[in-house]
Amino acid sequence: MSATEAPAVQDGSAGADGTDGTGVPAFAVRAALARPPVRFLLSSWPLRCWAHLAGGALLGAAALLTLVVLAFTGGVLAVVGVGLLLLACTALLGIPVAAVERRRLRLVEPTALTSPHRPPPRAGAWRRLRHRWTERATWREFDYLILLGVVFAAAGLAVLALLALSCAYVVSPLIVWALAPETVMLIPGHAVPGPPAAVPFSVAGVAGLVLSAYAAGWLTLAQVRTAWFLLSPREDRMREHAIELTRSRARLADAFAAERRRIERDLHDGAQQQLVALTMTLGLAEVELRDSDPEAAALVARGREEARRALEQLRDLVRGIHPQVLTDHGLAAAVAEVALRTPVPVAVDIRLPRRLPAPVETTAYFAVLEGLANAARHSGASHVGVTGRFEGGRLVLLVEDDGRGGVDPARGTGLSGLADRLAVLDGRLVVESPAGGPTRLRMEVPCSA
Repeated sequence: MSATEAPAVQDGSAGADGTDGTGVPAFAVRAALARPPVRFLLSSWPLRCWAHLAGGALLGAAALLTLVVLAFTGGVLAVVGVGLLLLACTALLGIPVAAVERRRLRLVEPTALTSPHRPPPRAGAWRRLRHRWTERATWREFDYLILLGVVFAAAGLAVLALLALSCAYVVSPLIVWALAPETVMLIPGHAVPGPPAAVPFSVAGVAGLVLSAYAAGWLTLAQVRTAWFLLSPREDRMREHAIELTRSRARLADAFAAERRRIERDLHDGAQQQLVALTMTLGLAEVELRDSDPEAAALVARGREEARRALEQLRDLVRGIHPQVLTDHGLAAAVAEVALRTPVPVAVDIRLPRRLPAPVETTAYFAVLEGLANAARHSGASHVGVTGRFEGGRLVLLVEDDGRGGVDPARGTGLSGLADRLAVLDGRLVVESPAGGPTRLRMEVPCSA
């Protein structure tokens, strides 16, 4: 079995590429927050968000403390030169913190963040350090360290404090009962005489737990989005370049198709009409010379036959450049017409809900044409089947024959060119051809290309 696939350019949307329509990933925690409240509160998401905030608070506090110590020590020792090195190393502190954070985010986000750093040079510690200092990703990670240690750690501790207070209020009737007859003050200046008086605090604790769960979810979402923005690789330029390449490729394909139609029109309206007129003129000359000069009439008749054959060849050429039936009646009718001219019996089953864009129909037509030509010339098949369906926004065509198989795209059977033709519209070709057959060509063309 062998396979040839046309290269594809991927680009991004909310259902197709995992984004929310603005290029930002559709994070799992955001989908969890969009659930009905009961489903969210009874799921594992509140626990995961609280655990994430607790870990972030510890990591941020430790990283910020380390940063302060390094900066203070570096400032003190700057007069002897060693401090300058310590101050320079503070900028690199964000690298290990970001590495830990990418792993820690797997608690709430199944899609792992990859490192944005390029591999450093192998020779010399100084060159490796300088490489890291000059990377923009290093400074983005340092910015994230500051945000994590100052903003997210403080906000996370506030949410966790609300969680602890809410848990204490929920079990406050049990606390009052266990400490009786001691006086319990659940809020400053307000003594609770007995367990029944603590029930309102228990209700408030339940409300606090709900508030804490949603606060933890939204704070976690903010932290995940910030991490995605600062800690993930920046592919903006590559994505813009890929989009521009796709657009320029589509423009070239449209220009090529327009040029083919122009050549077809010129041949049809020019050379073909001249050959028709020449054939008619030679026919009239043959009639005039038939009685007076039979030998000259025979020469004219032979010239007329050659002109007729040239006209047939020109018609075949025009039909191969851009068949009129494809323009007038669509892909199914055009493929059915080709099947009638193929020396091997061909069964055509193409069912499409509507006419497809002209570039897609043209590309698909010539792809099927190439597949049928390969089957007729090389496979030794006695039957060929062509099926076509519209699946998920893509035109899927199958060309199957019962030949000897063993097709190798590298042997120049035209499959490489066929894959290149499909690649123009971001399509692909998959070839399955085990030795002994059968051969199966699967061609896919995005109809949005």
